[in-house]
Amino acid sequence: MKVRLSHTHWTFLKFLVVGVVNTAFGYVLYALLVALGLSPQPALALSYFGGVIWNYMTHARLVFGSRGLSRLPLYVLAYLLLYGINAIGLQALLSTGLSPFVAQGLLVLPAAMLAYVLIGRVLTGRFPWSPPA
Repeated sequence: MKVRLSHTHWTFLKFLVVGVVNTAFGYVLYALLVALGLSPQPALALSYFGGVIWNYMTHARLVFGSRGLSRLPLYVLAYLLLYGINAIGLQALLSTGLSPFVAQGLLVLPAAMLAYVLIGRVLTGRFPWSPPA
């Protein structure tokens, strides 16, 4: 029995695979910076922004089929929003006494789901205020 995925499902599957690689890179960088003595919030900032260009290229080309850098400014804005939400969540979890490693680990999945929505809209140009195609 052959399973055929819709375009939306195929895009989501590609986003997940690329996202796992990008998230692993970001989390390893975060953990390494914390292990080297950097405080969790600066480590989070560096890990987020260290991967923005790499993540843009992988998301744009491999997932959404976008070429060029025309959507990079909106992508960076989406990442700033994602970073802000993550930073607030991290601070909230750290205040409960969780270790920085566990706290950020708990935020990975919800952050990835939000990223799919925001990044998908940025790279496809489909915004709530856009007219239907």
